[in-house]
Amino acid sequence: MTAARDTGLAPGSRLAQIRQQMGLSQRRVAELSGLTHSAISTIEQDKVSPAVSTLQKLLKVYGMSLSAFFAEQAQPKRSQVVVNPEQLIEIGSRGVSFKLVHNGDNSRGLGFLIETYEAGTSTGGLLKHQGEEVGTVLEGEIELTVDGETYTVTAGQSYVIDTGLPHNFTNKSDRVCRIISAHTPANF
Repeated sequence: MTAARDTGLAPGSRLAQIRQQMGLSQRRVAELSGLTHSAISTIEQDKVSPAVSTLQKLLKVYGMSLSAFFAEQAQPKRSQVVVNPEQLIEIGSRGVSFKLVHNGDNSRGLGFLIETYEAGTSTGGLLKHQGEEVGTVLEGEIELTVDGETYTVTAGQSYVIDTGLPHNFTNKSDRVCRIISAHTPANF
């Protein structure tokens, strides 16, 4: 899927644009994604920000990765070496911040995220994508569920998961949790 990237569009409007470019109705996308027509309509009107798991379901229908959805399409002639904080690409929502460190090179093999989970937030439903992820909790604690088993990971601890297994992250504590993580493929 190669949709034209209009960086001025809000995520819901961008999803609507991609759907329309593909010639799909909201009802058809609902059938293919397992979401309700009402949910898709509300998201496309930018009335709500979708959870990461919901966005992932929609993008699967469109044949796009989360990284491709949020990254700029134009690649610089030479890959950027230093990425400033304001250049990080926010791909999270609903109290979960995923700041993607991206230098404009869509052919790289490794992705890197700076994650922040506000108290009581979650990635939503179960995520699943081919690859692996390694992360370290810098502050707070996170409840990590992988393939039905739940682990509490606290500051200083790390995790290694096969992201092909259903998984999610939930901050059940009353304080912020910060994580750094690397994942393959870079465009999950």
